Amino acid sequence: MSVFLHGPFLWYATRAAGLVTLVLLTAAMVLGILNAGRFASRRWPRFLVQGLHRNLSLLALLFLALHVGTTVIDPYTSIGLPDAIVPFLSSYKRWWLGLGALASDLMITLAVTSLLRQRIGHRLWRVVHWAGYLCWPVAIAHGLGTGTDHSARWVLALTFACIGAVLVSVGYRAVQAIPARRLAR
Repeated sequence: MSVFLHGPFLWYATRAAGLVTLVLLTAAMVLGILNAGRFASRRWPRFLVQGLHRNLSLLALLFLALHVGTTVIDPYTSIGLPDAIVPFLSSYKRWWLGLGALASDLMITLAVTSLLRQRIGHRLWRVVHWAGYLCWPVAIAHGLGTGTDHSARWVLALTFACIGAVLVSVGYRAVQAIPARRLAR
């Protein structure tokens, strides 16, 4: 066990968990955008889009916990749990780590309110769920600013692919909304 707590293992685990979290969060974001636009087809019924969105969001939360956990126990950076939870508390890369803590807090808030959706009501859940539109770009900024591989070509390509996927889904939703608005008039 001590082999895993020293050396590069935790560093690699933190990086990998962060990048997997980014991909899962992006996929959840894309599906959330499509679901909000009532996306459905014969091959992709709406319940499938909703279920995938929910499950990918929970999986992203799991990898976020792994990312934060490995970061906290890694002795190299000396980032404590409060630094990972309270935005802009850490002295280590304060701004960029603070964005990560903020994105993490937003993700946790989204998960908790989704679990309590029946108790808090749809209207409040929906207002809080708009935080997802803030969580994702803040997480992107965190990765670009504090990630040790942020300048590696493959990490940049992955990050820009994630950005592209979200932009395409936003564009698709916007185009789909145009005929609906015309019909509403």
